[in-house]
Amino acid sequence: MDGLKIVTIGGGSSYTPELVEGFIKRHKELPVRELWLVDIEAGKHKLEVVGDLAKRMVKKAGVPMEIHTTLDRREALKGADFVTTQLRVGLLDARIKDERIPLSHGVIGQETNGAGGMFKAFRTIPVILDIDKDMAELCPDAWLINFTNPAGIVTEALLRHGRNKKVIGLCNVPIGMEMAVAKMCNVEHERVRMDFAGLNHMVYGLNIYVDGKRVNEEIIQTISEGKVDGIVKNIKDFEWTPEFIKALGVMPCPYHKYYYQSKNMLEDELKEFAKGETRAEVVKRLEEDLFKLYDDPNLDIKPPQLEKRGGAYYSDAACRLINSIYNDKKDIQAVNTINNGAIADLPAESAVEISCIITKDGPKPINIGKLPVQINGLIQQIKSFERTVVEAAISGDYNLALLALTINPLVADEKMAKILLDELLEAHKEYLPQFNK
Repeated sequence: MDGLKIVTIGGGSSYTPELVEGFIKRHKELPVRELWLVDIEAGKHKLEVVGDLAKRMVKKAGVPMEIHTTLDRREALKGADFVTTQLRVGLLDARIKDERIPLSHGVIGQETNGAGGMFKAFRTIPVILDIDKDMAELCPDAWLINFTNPAGIVTEALLRHGRNKKVIGLCNVPIGMEMAVAKMCNVEHERVRMDFAGLNHMVYGLNIYVDGKRVNEEIIQTISEGKVDGIVKNIKDFEWTPEFIKALGVMPCPYHKYYYQSKNMLEDELKEFAKGETRAEVVKRLEEDLFKLYDDPNLDIKPPQLEKRGGAYYSDAACRLINSIYNDKKDIQAVNTINNGAIADLPAESAVEISCIITKDGPKPINIGKLPVQINGLIQQIKSFERTVVEAAISGDYNLALLALTINPLVADEKMAKILLDELLEAHKEYLPQFNK
């Protein structure tokens, strides 16, 4: 049959309408015939609500795309061309624990960084590897596009332990950084290009171009003056110290504030924590409001309120990537993929977030050589953390988990690491069978 079959695992996510909108916008060149939305029993109601909204969106757009919803992952995967994953093991209640438990000990609690990020990876990696196993049997030629956080660590696990190497990790932070530069320069997004290199949520814009002209100095000056809007909705927009950002010489991503402004970020989180207001609890309320909107039978578009959830530009990032692979566009996009020597300082077989040429055979990383000395140390430390997290997640080795958490600069203390590890293992034991042996 003509057209593509795309499967979205975690289809009941509040992000799904963004994805559906992206496929609708590109339908003339990306002919999605079937979109299968898959979830688990606990997400059945949300899946039904999102599925019905997706059907209304497709009907309004008048495109020949069938929407299917199912709790049977294997049924959905048969013959798929692309599989996207946007799942959350343990739902938002697990994220609340990831944030509240570290904060109760005066340590940053965050979904993808530090102790919270490690435990999200522990819950997620076994599930993603099971999906990879099913894909090897049921759709061996399909691309797996992973949005699930922590996207870099999940991609690392798939590359090292998965059966299928047609794996790409995706994040909306690089496209958000490009959009921020476009606003600073008052130009359309299409006129901006950046050379990205680093890791997921640890990526830098090494070179910034507008209409092919390098504008690093102008952008760094603008950032140093505080003239930049928040790139993502979920991170407080503290200004950078001008002298620091000028010395850094490259554009950091919003998540770097957890490392370069740890004291400010922790103080702000602790204030919110004292009010019972972690980011996870804010997101839970936002999701409840979004699903009330989605449930309206008269709604047949993606509501603008979704941008408050932090998912802006996901449709552009995800659908643009799939479109470029399908049509062999050979355009440049930043994705998480195997390094293959593109960053000389990191292992060839490791996952990196880097600008790539996107072809029908997948992403081809653009060689950047050695990382600038001022960013290499932090990237090396986080990659050491990521690799140790992956091995602990696969083996269920307590000692490796303790080592990983101590390596992470947001903890960086083995006594505190042990306290956090023990409490989080207990809190999440239902979802961590590998550690319960």
